Amino acid sequence: MTQWPQGYGLKRYDEIDSTNEEARRLAAAGEAGPLWLTAPRQTAGRGRRGRSWEMAGGNLAATLLLRPARSQGEWAQLSFVIAIAAADAVAGFAPNARVALKWPNDVLADGKKLAGILLETASGPTPALAIGIGVNLAHHPESTEFPATSLAGLGQKVPSADEALTVLAAGFAKWYDIWQAQGFEAIREAWLARAMGLGTRIRARLATEERSGTFEGIDENGALLLNEGFGRASILPAADIFFR
Repeated sequence: MTQWPQGYGLKRYDEIDSTNEEARRLAAAGEAGPLWLTAPRQTAGRGRRGRSWEMAGGNLAATLLLRPARSQGEWAQLSFVIAIAAADAVAGFAPNARVALKWPNDVLADGKKLAGILLETASGPTPALAIGIGVNLAHHPESTEFPATSLAGLGQKVPSADEALTVLAAGFAKWYDIWQAQGFEAIREAWLARAMGLGTRIRARLATEERSGTFEGIDENGALLLNEGFGRASILPAADIFFR
């Protein structure tokens, strides 16, 4: 049975506006972490780029408050760290599913989104990071632009949110230690080994345009490498991608 990782705290709430917001409030009050926060109901959850996000009962929503030892310019790399941990957790709960990672920070099962990640910085006596994650355990939204699924939708036994969080937290602690000891290259290789659509044609939607090309991987900072046929891959720090 997976054990809760040593050195990581845990706070549970019955209901909260957002675990990311609570992490930021705690950071401002001086909480150093690492501390996981979770609640079965969040009234003001949100996803990337300010998108609204609804918390369905029986799913997992949690945030890790952390003050990483590495420079703040490297903190965005932790989205890949938690994505790997989440993919490993999902694969354990759904061993027959095709689990993959969609750049920049989604976990897919059989080609559909099962988990999403949101990183936000938090102010305080020293800067901190709030790493939010939502995992569809018992329910998933319908009619989304990118199809979604859940462990229940995959026909798998649904773990409790606490069980899923314990597995996720233990996996994160493992990969976080690797990141601290070996740097991003080890994380990059592990992420690419789980990447969806590597070497295939994709569409990349940016803030003001849409581009298409071959997904060649990610660079040393985690940016997308898109071969648009110009002889050199374009580097895209942020975008939403879609598979053809």
